[in-house]
Amino acid sequence: MSIDTIYLDYAAATPIDERVVAVMQPYFATEFYNPSSPYRQAVEVRRDYEAAKQQIAMTIGAKGDELIMTAGATESINLAFNHVKGHVVTSEIEHPAVIEVAKLRDHTLVGANEQGRISLESIEAALRPDTELVSIGLANSELGTIQPLRKIAEVIERERQKRAEQGNMTPLLFHSDASQGFGQIDVNTARLGVDMLTLNAAKIYGPKQVGLLWLKPSVHLTPTVVGGGQERGLRSGTENVAGTIGFAMAAKLAAKSRTSENERLSSLRGKLEALLVEQFPQAVVTGSKKHRLPGHLHISFPGIDAERIIFMLENQNILVATGSACSANKGTASHVLRALALGEEIINGSLRLTLGRNTSESHVRTAAEEITKAVRAEYQRMEQAV
Repeated sequence: MSIDTIYLDYAAATPIDERVVAVMQPYFATEFYNPSSPYRQAVEVRRDYEAAKQQIAMTIGAKGDELIMTAGATESINLAFNHVKGHVVTSEIEHPAVIEVAKLRDHTLVGANEQGRISLESIEAALRPDTELVSIGLANSELGTIQPLRKIAEVIERERQKRAEQGNMTPLLFHSDASQGFGQIDVNTARLGVDMLTLNAAKIYGPKQVGLLWLKPSVHLTPTVVGGGQERGLRSGTENVAGTIGFAMAAKLAAKSRTSENERLSSLRGKLEALLVEQFPQAVVTGSKKHRLPGHLHISFPGIDAERIIFMLENQNILVATGSACSANKGTASHVLRALALGEEIINGSLRLTLGRNTSESHVRTAAEEITKAVRAEYQRMEQAV
């Protein structure tokens, strides 16, 4: 990425931190040994690998041997669902990785309110005697809306108690994809009340294709990848030592700077929002303003074609998104915005602006100026075309 580029798509991908690259480097070259080998060098690599898992686990109030390392969040989600034979509940605004694997099973998709929040009543109503899994993300990747996971966990616990009283032995687990939000929210497995948790290094300035699934010790799953029996037999294959070491450093850095960085991002996001709304009073800010990730701004300019705006901004070295990367690259309208029952004019005119570590106040002001120019030009073009 050029130093002149203003990047406002941190929800899709974060640049890897130089300090993360530095700790990973030896494990590509001098410390390349297979951690399953018996000699001293390999045993030392195994020790480093397990220490890295423990370091990651500490940031979520867990233990290292409760983590199953995976090749990203999508594999982690698939592993969480793999044991399910019965009914599953998830939401209409989840990441496609969750929705698509849910669709392979008997499933119910619950809706969200106009702010993108999932109600406890909708979860409760969707539960059936044969429901085996509920999966709700910590924060929505498009809107930045944070979900009430602890309260949802309490709904699930009441269902478990009811089943016990009725003699229904069907297990019910609670999974959350916390890829979006980890590093910005204090994620603690016990406080959230989840049984399984998905995390992704690529969202916290770590390496891509490195993720994990945290499991409560009482949870037993069926592997999706079999072979040599690594990761407690749940994810066979030679361990990604360098990736896990990098994940650990990224998690440590995120935890250390979380409070100050959240304050900074929230302030910058507020300035960007104010500058745009001042110029376009008709703009619609979507999502919950009270329960929102600090670097997220989802804003719509009704009536325009946001994809045209994206190309116009790219020509000015400003990179933004229309929705989640997984939807945008297919040229399809966001399933999240459709689930919120927004009008076509709002959906088509939506931009997702997400800020991150390298975002400065000058970036925000320049971006606001260029977005304003692009949106005005598009409105003028449309008026002339009528």
